[in-house]
Amino acid sequence: MSKLNKNQISDLLPHREPMLLIDELYDIVKLQSAKAIVNVKNDSFFVQGHFPDQPVMPGVLIVESFGQAAAALTAHGLDKSTYENKLVFLMSVEKARFRNPVIPNCKLILDIEAIRSHGKVWKYKGSAFVNNIKMAEAVWSATIVDKK
Repeated sequence: MSKLNKNQISDLLPHREPMLLIDELYDIVKLQSAKAIVNVKNDSFFVQGHFPDQPVMPGVLIVESFGQAAAALTAHGLDKSTYENKLVFLMSVEKARFRNPVIPNCKLILDIEAIRSHGKVWKYKGSAFVNNIKMAEAVWSATIVDKK
């Protein structure tokens, strides 16, 4: 088990501010599961426009956070030579459910698990929580591709 900070995550993922949403990855079980933290702040890039009078983290960004956490989990677990010059692309999202709105000034905790892998295709599931209250859940697939 290990822990990655935002700088270490940025070494694994191509995302950069403001789209690098994951602040920490921890409780990592190699290629199996991890937890991630997304600090949703008053100055997060989406707050001004979604929705100005009652800001909410867009569901699509929660799904993006799931994807980034899963990509970091996978990249961290693979041999560097296997992963360098590769990207992880989202292929499908299934069974996404948004149970409660995620509002600024919270710590969104993602609990993700790799369900299976077949070659370069991986399937994951995850749940998102704020203060132990389930906010969202999804099942998604991603593939590892060569950078162009």
